[in-house]
Amino acid sequence: MDRKKELKEWYKQMKPDMGIFMIRCKANNKCYIQATPDLRGVMNGTKVRLGANMHPCRELQKEWNEYGQENFVVEILEHLEYDKDETKTDYKDELVLLHMIWEEKLINEGMELYRK
Repeated sequence: MDRKKELKEWYKQMKPDMGIFMIRCKANNKCYIQATPDLRGVMNGTKVRLGANMHPCRELQKEWNEYGQENFVVEILEHLEYDKDETKTDYKDELVLLHMIWEEKLINEGMELYRK
């Protein structure tokens, strides 16, 4: 029983990678970006939704179906580091800012973004 409590506590203390990722279509160089407090989980969930034809971004979903998974690249653009202050648990504002920075950066590089 102690081991179970220990594992629960360890799980609560885990800090998933935060940041922003991109799904880019190789056929037309359009991209979809998303900032999240759980990069691995949200990236996996996004791939599952796209595979199940259930992604909320209809334009991305349409082209995913049209071009196929092999014509898309999923990559992490940037990791967001945790604050040294252990009491800080809300990173929503930082993630919104990170999304805005990357959106502007990609547009300035001539990339077209999928819109929700």
